[in-house]
Amino acid sequence: MNRTGYRLQAPAPEGGGASAPAPGGIPSLRGHDHTGITVPDIDAAIRFFVDVIGCELITTFGPYRDDSGSFMADTLNVHPRAVIEKIALLRCRMGSNIELFQYSAPDQRNDIPRNSDIGGHHLAFYVDDIDAAVAYLKAKGVRVLAGPLPVTEGPAAGHTINYFLAPWGLQLELISYPNGMAYEATARTVLWTPKAPDK
Repeated sequence: MNRTGYRLQAPAPEGGGASAPAPGGIPSLRGHDHTGITVPDIDAAIRFFVDVIGCELITTFGPYRDDSGSFMADTLNVHPRAVIEKIALLRCRMGSNIELFQYSAPDQRNDIPRNSDIGGHHLAFYVDDIDAAVAYLKAKGVRVLAGPLPVTEGPAAGHTINYFLAPWGLQLELISYPNGMAYEATARTVLWTPKAPDK
């Protein structure tokens, strides 16, 4: 039980917590480069990520369209007459990039999936001081969900989370584990912090 009354416990992973390079996979794979998100108003989304989150706008480009052929369907698996109005690439300190898209399409859906929906997703931002980060978001008028929620048991013990929402409903998360997580005691690489968790 934590300070908000929630009990957060994840099941232990099968086969122990040690990490090792996976056999096979994509030749020459280096890592996760970016996550692409389609937004309803890209200029407003850029302002939110830059002014509130603290990301840096790297570049914008577009539009892209094909008014007679099948390029959009063949290349991006969208309606042939879909138009990418604008693309923006953002860098948020360390970690992978965020690529924002603004589309228009004859068959476009406007509902935002929840985490429980197929295709549901969220973006997580690592912070060193989650209490200060949550207070900052609240002061900015951002909708912050219940938390911060510390996880004290299981392989993910040692981290604290707090979900929040972008103005258009995109699910976002703050996460912090300054002393590592329990499963990292045997990991080859400890994320974000040089400190090894207690064994």
